[in-house]
Amino acid sequence: MNLQHSRERDANSRQARNEPVLGGSFIDAQGREVPITEEMIQSACLELEKRLVKPARGH
Repeated sequence: MNLQHSRERDANSRQARNEPVLGGSFIDAQGREVPITEEMIQSACLELEKRLVKPARGH
């Protein structure tokens, strides 16, 4: 199986679970391609919001 077939199989699997297919992915520490999900993006945004330092008010 080549990479294209693997991507198609992964996309079909996500669609069957009603997960949106966003088209992005990353390579994990074991060299596997991991699709980026909406949940991953939302989680990352929430983490960034927690770390946000609000600017001090002016004089």
